[in-house]
Amino acid sequence: METVIIQETDPEISDVLYAVLKQEGFRVYALSESGPDVLELIGQAQPHAIMLDYVLSDKDSACLCSEIKQRYPALPVLALSCNSDISEVYRTVGFDGYIAKPFNLDDLFRILRGFIPES
Repeated sequence: METVIIQETDPEISDVLYAVLKQEGFRVYALSESGPDVLELIGQAQPHAIMLDYVLSDKDSACLCSEIKQRYPALPVLALSCNSDISEVYRTVGFDGYIAKPFNLDDLFRILRGFIPES
């Protein structure tokens, strides 16, 4: 079973992502905060991908992405963002891809499956 960690500060978005990914057959861990808990959970859960809430005015997710990439360079880290220019900046911060909010479920699964092929 493929495992995904979601770090999303909006509880409604987190709940939707959790529910639809579980329904799609993923093992899902959802956190509302960034920081050491995410890094600890990565070591325990050994996920196939990470989805981080990205706010351009806040450097936390960029720093966390960098830290994840230093420890787990092959682990895909995707930005979740409603920022209009996320398609232009996600790579400069170190993310492998992005999911624009609000998201279409077909797009969400297509993007995620681009990093985690079905087994």
